[in-house]
Amino acid sequence: MQKEIKLSIVIITFNEEKNIRRCLASVQSIADDIVVVDSYSTDATAKICESMGARFVQHAFEGHIQQKNYAITQAKYPYVLSLDADEALDERLISEIKKVKLNWEFDGYSMNRLTNYCGHWVRHCGWYPDVKLRLWDSRLGSWGGINPHDEYFMQKTAKTSHLQGDILHYSYNSIADHYKQVEYFTSISAKAYFEKGIKSNQMKIWINPIHKFLRDYFFKLGILDGKAGFSISRISAYATYLKYKKLLDLHKAN
Repeated sequence: MQKEIKLSIVIITFNEEKNIRRCLASVQSIADDIVVVDSYSTDATAKICESMGARFVQHAFEGHIQQKNYAITQAKYPYVLSLDADEALDERLISEIKKVKLNWEFDGYSMNRLTNYCGHWVRHCGWYPDVKLRLWDSRLGSWGGINPHDEYFMQKTAKTSHLQGDILHYSYNSIADHYKQVEYFTSISAKAYFEKGIKSNQMKIWINPIHKFLRDYFFKLGILDGKAGFSISRISAYATYLKYKKLLDLHKAN
């Protein structure tokens, strides 16, 4: 009979006092180790983490991908579940992970992510099922992608399976929060694109946002998410515009 594996939960944080308690509470029944890697929060994040039994490690932030790869090195066990501070597991996914711990058959496991936007659970706009590979043998992969949009890549020979249940993602409490994140993320994206030699032009600045809105609101059925769907599609289109505008500005400046 296979021995139950030990599981490390790995989370990165920065000023997440509003979210981290919910995240940590959702993993208590499956965690054998919880490590939070924090980029020097100034709020109550540290106090909350320590009160809930998590190991709290501080490390300077060099990028989402870099921070998550560093966080893996702080895990006690090679089997890792990676979460963001604004995420939590639903009951079905918790049950599925408990079964996996008793019978680890694959190298990695993906799961769906369901996002809450200003109080509305979004099931369209291209936001659901939003499959994420978050549970894996960390010896067989690493984080990659283009900041801030990190993605976990496993070795080509690795075998993966999909779990039922959802990661519950509590994204934005207000439209203002969404715009604030867009400003922050588009600056990171433009810089990452620039460093990779990706170009921008007037066509990308104006055509790509229109395509983004039409795709998300109509083809991805964002219209079925009502007011939330329209807001998401509109702001996502604006984010596309802003990313390519900032990228063009970087090329002009250099």
